Amino acid sequence: MRMMLTMFAVAALVAGVSSGAVAQYVCPPGYAYSRGVCQPVTRSYSNPVSGAVTGEAAGAAAGNRAAGPVGAIVGGAIGTATGTITGTANMLTGGAPPPTCARGYTYYNGACYPAR
Repeated sequence: MRMMLTMFAVAALVAGVSSGAVAQYVCPPGYAYSRGVCQPVTRSYSNPVSGAVTGEAAGAAAGNRAAGPVGAIVGGAIGTATGTITGTANMLTGGAPPPTCARGYTYYNGACYPAR
């Protein structure tokens, strides 16, 4: 009986320690936790797969705003199709060039920052 109690105590301790290791940080919509801070999520239509995923998310959000849950389903389906087409086109043509920044600034993660 003592061995069972000891094994249960060790299992509970391991479960408690591991749950602290997977703590989640809450960021506002459109942001992801990376490198210790919430950073904007960049949309990518660089290939068919990322285009489908990004298009589905954008279509579902737009459809939900317009017509609720049913609109989210329809918008997600349409977004998946158009995102796949856009991603394929960008993969074949190279896509749009990144935005330019003023002299002395560099483009990084969706914004211009002073160059070092």
